Amino acid sequence: MQESRVNLEISLPKLANNVHEIRRRVAPAKLMAVLKANAYGLGVLPVAEVVRDAGASCFGVAEINEALELVQLGLPIQILGNLLPNEIAPAVKNNLICPLNDLAMAKKISAEAVRQNQTVRGAVTIDSGMGRLGMIAESAAKEILAMRNLPNLELYAIYSHFSNAFQRHDDYTLKQLSKFKTLLNELSCENLTFQEVHIAASDALNNFPESTKSPFNLARCGINLYGYYDPEVSPSMRLSPVVELKTKLAAVRMLPAGSSLGYGRMHRLQRDTLVGTIGAGYADGLPLALSNRGYVLISGQLCPILGRISMDYTTISLENAPDAQPGDEVVCFGTQGDQAISVDDWAQLKGTHAYDILCSIGSRVKRNYLK
Repeated sequence: MQESRVNLEISLPKLANNVHEIRRRVAPAKLMAVLKANAYGLGVLPVAEVVRDAGASCFGVAEINEALELVQLGLPIQILGNLLPNEIAPAVKNNLICPLNDLAMAKKISAEAVRQNQTVRGAVTIDSGMGRLGMIAESAAKEILAMRNLPNLELYAIYSHFSNAFQRHDDYTLKQLSKFKTLLNELSCENLTFQEVHIAASDALNNFPESTKSPFNLARCGINLYGYYDPEVSPSMRLSPVVELKTKLAAVRMLPAGSSLGYGRMHRLQRDTLVGTIGAGYADGLPLALSNRGYVLISGQLCPILGRISMDYTTISLENAPDAQPGDEVVCFGTQGDQAISVDDWAQLKGTHAYDILCSIGSRVKRNYLK
């Protein structure tokens, strides 16, 4: 097969070092590596093997197909969402940690476990203020206590999720934390405790360190694994970005003053200009928001994007790299020479965050794992 035009390079040593740093930060709590959405677009199996070997104690995913892909790696897997009715049987069969969003779901999972003559581990899902899934914290105790009498169902874990932990010193986050702790105390008074208790994800690991201390003994981490943070987070760890997006220069042309570039004629040349066309566009993950205002790196120089980004190609000025030739390396984000373009630079221009940028990298982009 011909070499790919666009490549996402993932540094596995940097990934492993990030896991070690995050584990140090959350200790003595254990680390759950959240690998949903194909490990945020980086390729789940190579990433999962590295984070497992670097000491993650379990995996977290969004839905069952993501979980089934990871069963072969041997770590516990928790589904951090819900199960549809047709997903219960394979979840029980594959010994997944199943979400218990309410008593009705717990009963269905218990019944299936009985049918399969298995014991299934359940994770009680608490809505402490996210408003998405789970039992409302203030009224959940009675329903949870009713679950412990269900056959073949172990109440193994209990967890919740912050909605605003990217904002430091946020009062709403502190209220969520208080509600969850109050519920834990209610259940403890009824002699119900759990092997795993967690509420912190990447943002809270940095902004709310108390969410990784007792009674919490597990911390979830997704975006921080890859060296990125929400833009409002105050980083508390030394993490390294693990990915770079690269392509090739496809064409070099001298275009006369007055030429229009791209759809909608978004850019008009004011003078004769050396223009390059790179072999990547929005189908590969370049945000349209970079049109007429983003940059790429060629020969270690920042080269402005001219006009609107197309699906497969992007035009740039080569005035800062006049010796560039077709086939030369183009760094879309990453480092070249003394210059760097970060995922966060893209996110700022797009008005989003690193999660969105990584998950938008196109399927035709080849993932290369650097060892």
